[in-house]
Amino acid sequence: MANKIISQRISPHLWFEHQAEEAAKFYTSIFPNSSIGRISHYTEAGHEIHGMPAGSVLTVEFTLDGQTFIALNGGPLFKFNEAISFLVNCQTQEEIDYYWDKLRAGGDPKADQCGWLKDKFGLSWQVAPVQIAEMLVDKDQERLSRVMNAVFRMKKLDLKAIEAAYGEPVGAK
Repeated sequence: MANKIISQRISPHLWFEHQAEEAAKFYTSIFPNSSIGRISHYTEAGHEIHGMPAGSVLTVEFTLDGQTFIALNGGPLFKFNEAISFLVNCQTQEEIDYYWDKLRAGGDPKADQCGWLKDKFGLSWQVAPVQIAEMLVDKDQERLSRVMNAVFRMKKLDLKAIEAAYGEPVGAK
């Protein structure tokens, strides 16, 4: 991807203070099928506006499991918040454990709730089993309430406990 121009119609663009390259390396070390692409640098142009040193990293293009992202070193003006998060769909508890532990390393443990976490850069992630999507649209309100009550009491999601609350394997109807 080193010289490839991004052709993906919509790409998440993440604003970091000055950690764009560090974040891209961190995220690509966690997800399969991931790589760092083109890196652009600030020049003297616009220095009075952006205040970044010439030669410092401006943007980093990177791919996580086939999804292209762009990270920008934009300074301290904006911070991430929980209004935006990235959902990591997991098939097994082992996957949930892996992504939770890797993404949460160095993050804010006070932000952990219902499968959501905040990583060391302040970006919010949801690490969830794919099975929960079907559970959450079940027409059986009692079953749905049991699942929701179980999830609301968890930090990292526990697939077995969620399935026990659901009462039967997903898709068994």
